[in-house]
Amino acid sequence: MTTQTVGKLGDFLLRLFFLLLLRFSVCFKVTMSRPEESLMKYDNLVLISNDTDSKGRALRVSMQQVSSSRPVPPPPKPKSPSNKTVQQKNDDILNCIFPPRKWKEGNQLCVQQVSSVPCTRLDVVSLENSLDTKLQQKQARATGICHVRRELYTQCFDELIRQVAVSCAERGLLLSRVKNEIQMTIGAYHTLYESAVTFGLRKALQAHQDKTDMEQKLSDLEDEIKDLKEQLEEQKAKCKSLEKSEAEKRQQEEMKHLEEIQYLKKANQQLKV
Repeated sequence: MTTQTVGKLGDFLLRLFFLLLLRFSVCFKVTMSRPEESLMKYDNLVLISNDTDSKGRALRVSMQQVSSSRPVPPPPKPKSPSNKTVQQKNDDILNCIFPPRKWKEGNQLCVQQVSSVPCTRLDVVSLENSLDTKLQQKQARATGICHVRRELYTQCFDELIRQVAVSCAERGLLLSRVKNEIQMTIGAYHTLYESAVTFGLRKALQAHQDKTDMEQKLSDLEDEIKDLKEQLEEQKAKCKSLEKSEAEKRQQEEMKHLEEIQYLKKANQQLKV
């Protein structure tokens, strides 16, 4: 095995491990209700039922495939061991990119894997028609932010990735990586938008509280100004009263002083005589 082959194998295993980490929490998720119809193309449904006796011991595990309305594809032609190995690897990568859907119906576990059948031009046209039909049925908005439209286009993109991954697993891995990067970017913008909205609401509440405080402070200052004006008027009235009383006192003292001067002049004249 050459160094170049080892490098390619290591890179492939690294990408596979990366995708396994991304899908780990989803691969083993079992929902309690039947998933909604998706634009993704899945294989026939597989029912796994567990029958137990009175002591709770498992008696048998039966698996049956539920018939689908779609025609059953003809059995594949025999392949060489190398082709089977490649096909198995491609199936494993496909299941890693799109984990099987699992849900419970009563005591039965339902498992449905994505289809590994190659697509044709008619499948792509049918996918486009199904997308347009679902957009109309669910009344998705043509412009602006619409979660329904985003979900449908995500399903359509997943189906396109599945179709590409069936023919070329590496190209499907790369497209899945691109999709994850886009979703990460959208999630970052969503988080940024929520943070901005929260920050704006917090600032609006703070501004409203500051406005209320300033209005209260303004009212208190106006009351204080009114009280100071009243005190000013009182002090002016007191000042006028004091000025008037002081003027009267001064006038009385001047009259008294003139009378004393007149008296002293008269006494001086009498003494001269």
